[in-house]
Amino acid sequence: MPIHQLLRMGRGAVIALDSAEGDEVEILANDLPIARGNVVVSGAAITVEVKELLRRPPSEKIGG
Repeated sequence: MPIHQLLRMGRGAVIALDSAEGDEVEILANDLPIARGNVVVSGAAITVEVKELLRRPPSEKIGG
């Protein structure tokens, strides 16, 4: 989901996830993986706990 779409969502909006509690997920920025983490459910809150930051290969660096 693009960040601009996420920012337009109001309180109580529902986002469908393809993952369940404990699943490993990738965090993307501009369609590139930047981190890996796990889905954590605590009461009504769903978060992603970041476990690993991913490095980009030198050929994918900005301005490179």
